[in-house]
Amino acid sequence: MWYRAWTQETAQNMSLKGWVRNRKDGSVEAVITGPEDQLQRFITACYDGPAQAKVETIQTLEGIDEGCTDFSVKDTA
Repeated sequence: MWYRAWTQETAQNMSLKGWVRNRKDGSVEAVITGPEDQLQRFITACYDGPAQAKVETIQTLEGIDEGCTDFSVKDTA
């Protein structure tokens, strides 16, 4: 399973909202909203990711809730 699909499935299983996409530089970008404890569990899970993933670093920033009603995969930016 690719990282974006894994991220979507994991977020949906945790009832989180937002989106994920690949970036042209090879990184993955995600916007996620939900309860703080679920967000922390999600971030921790992202360090492992799917079986073939190689996660070197995760950067988190606070932002504005985009009002997403589900968790989607967006096109590469």
